[in-house]
Amino acid sequence: MFRALSTAATGMEAQQTRIDTTAHNMANVNTTGFKRARAEFQDLLYDTQRNPGGQNGQGATLPTGIQIGQGTRLVGTMQMHQQGTLAQTGNPMDVAIEGRGFFQVTQPNGEQTFTRAGNLKVDDQGQLVTVDGLPLEPLITIPPDAASVTITADGVVSVTVAGDTQSQEVGQLLLATFPNPAGLEAVGRSQFRPTTASGLALVGPPGQDGTGTLSQGFLEGSNVEVVNEMIDLISSQRAYEVNQKVIEAADEMMQRTTR
Repeated sequence: MFRALSTAATGMEAQQTRIDTTAHNMANVNTTGFKRARAEFQDLLYDTQRNPGGQNGQGATLPTGIQIGQGTRLVGTMQMHQQGTLAQTGNPMDVAIEGRGFFQVTQPNGEQTFTRAGNLKVDDQGQLVTVDGLPLEPLITIPPDAASVTITADGVVSVTVAGDTQSQEVGQLLLATFPNPAGLEAVGRSQFRPTTASGLALVGPPGQDGTGTLSQGFLEGSNVEVVNEMIDLISSQRAYEVNQKVIEAADEMMQRTTR
């Protein structure tokens, strides 16, 4: 009975973590470029009292063993990097990635991070930056007298200066891909940091080597599906209640035993 209490407690902790993960997903349902997470679990070690395939006292092989499980544990929260829905905004500074790539961002300390959020801005120096004012890599500067900005599917950025009908190229956006994007570390603000699990960034122009292409005037929304998250929430709540019932049943049995 004591074992049932601790086993059910691990189940309640697991479902609480799953609910926390679902809540985070749903809170970011409208966050540009957000990638939902999924909690993953494993069963714990078993108390093996008899191995499967052992022999009984008469030398016969036993078809089954006796193994009593001790619950579950969290092993990871996996980032799901499926493509989010593209929404047309009409803003020339909004750029969506159709494919696996990430924009490269330079942090104030010089560190490189990566993002799918393409709601770009122009800072006081004319540089293309994120909504947090962090510059993209490579640096691209928009002239102050630019009348229009065009970003092609392969990342070429061109501007048309007031009074001139000819456009001029000012740079090209590059995208990064990873062998295992699920291994990226989420650091908040729609940013990801590479790890040994993700592998090194492979940088190239859009449209080559599976990086994906760019769509100007669009934004990639969150890949959270509210209906699926609600189903997960209900499932987690029911599983939590079932584990709670196990604790109540074990407690009642202990009370009857001690009377």
